Parts: sequence; structure tokens; C-alpha cells
Amino acid sequence: MARMRPHVESCANFNRYQSAYRRGHSTETTLLRVLDDAYHATDNHSRSLLVQLDLSAAFDTLEKPTLLRRLNHTFDVRGTLHKWVDSYLNERSQYVRVGDRVLSSVSCHYGVPQGSVLGPLLFTIYTSPVVSVIAPFSNVHHAQ
Repeated sequence: MARMRPHVESCANFNRYQSAYRRGHSTETTLLRVLDDAYHATDNHSRSLLVQLDLSAAFDTLEKPTLLRRLNHTFDVRGTLHKWVDSYLNERSQYVRVGDRVLSSVSCHYGVPQGSVLGPLLFTIYTSPVVSVIAPFSNVHHAQ
């Protein structure tokens, strides 16, 4: 993890405006950026459009093969590290326990472990193409 995060964040395909799950970035810095962009558009007599997404159970919906391909092709994560992430994601299971009663376990075919240190970074990698979909339609000032 200590080597993977700097590598991913230094890749050209990493979204520089990604605020969630990054040290030194927060909802406050995002709000300041959005306000600055809106004020800049107003000053230039332009229109603003803000689209927000709230992805319900987002970490549970990631398709593992897509994430692994993105790691390899988009972020150049290969070799031992790629195999380690593959091992980390595959053959996972979960079960429900209430008191002393434990239900049988079920295989997890989608998602990354929530509450893990690696989960947020993997989610960021998985969602990275969103910026390339939006960018061609954007003529937006971004605060640095």
C-alpha cells in the first residue's frame, strides 16, 4: 500500500480532482473548489451545472475483473503487486452472526472489503474513467 498509492497518484490517468479518500482532501476542499468554479463562471457570465452522485453500496458493486484490468492497463500495476491485489480480492466470503447463531457463508463475487485500508484506493482506481467521460464536455475552470 505504501508504494501503490504514490504510484497510482502519479499516473497520468489519476483524476487530480479526486477528493474522496485522499490525504489533504476533504468535503471542505471539494466545496471550496465547487464554489470557486461557480463564482468564476458567474464572473465570466457563464452557466454552471453541478452533477452529484451518491452511489449506494458503492464498494459492494465493483466488478473485480474490471478493476484488475484497470490496475494493469490504466495504472501500470503489474507483476507481484497485481497478483497480490488479485489474491486480496478473490475467493472472499461473508457471513452473518447474531449472538451465538452464525448463518452459512456466501461467496463475494463483487466489491472490495469496506473498512480496509486498500478499499478506498481500489474504489478510486475503479471509478477513474469517469473524468475522461466528462472532460470532453467541460470547459470549466478548476481551482488548483
